[in-house]
Amino acid sequence: MAKWISLAVILLECRGLYISIRARKWKILAFYTQLSNLCALGASIAFVLSEGTWVTVLRYLSVCMLTMTFLVTLFVLVPMGGGFRKLMLSGNGLYHHTLCPLLSVSSYIFLEPHAGFLILPAVITLVYGLFMIWLNWLGRYDGPYPFFRIRRQGIALTAVWVGVLLSLITGISAMIGMIR
Repeated sequence: MAKWISLAVILLECRGLYISIRARKWKILAFYTQLSNLCALGASIAFVLSEGTWVTVLRYLSVCMLTMTFLVTLFVLVPMGGGFRKLMLSGNGLYHHTLCPLLSVSSYIFLEPHAGFLILPAVITLVYGLFMIWLNWLGRYDGPYPFFRIRRQGIALTAVWVGVLLSLITGISAMIGMIR
């Protein structure tokens, strides 16, 4: 059953990716949402085609990142004015913020082998966040999320956001890692 769900995730990821690429081209790589969903696409393909510890770890990583994407979109970006319908139920958001995270996380939690707690999702998220903050600091990129805009909100608020988001991904990783 888990492999069938992964096949569905692959199809949904491809649809969402098509919408994203058509709208933003290569700029999709600036978005954690896109990176988490590309990771999920790769993990789902690997899960369908192969087995082993590396596949389980890749699935764990993608599930943690997708959970982060879902929660930040729902509880941070929507209230900041993104709009629930726009971010969760239309365009690539339907696929990348809602359907793929819910299917992938459910499959991993209930049907698949688990990796145990790993710090990998927090490290990757931190590297991504620091890189985007650095690009914002240099003035080479604006955003793509409000909490990266260090020039607008200052160092102190940016540091608070980094702490909150890093705590969130670490908590997600720990909770998902504890499931046996």
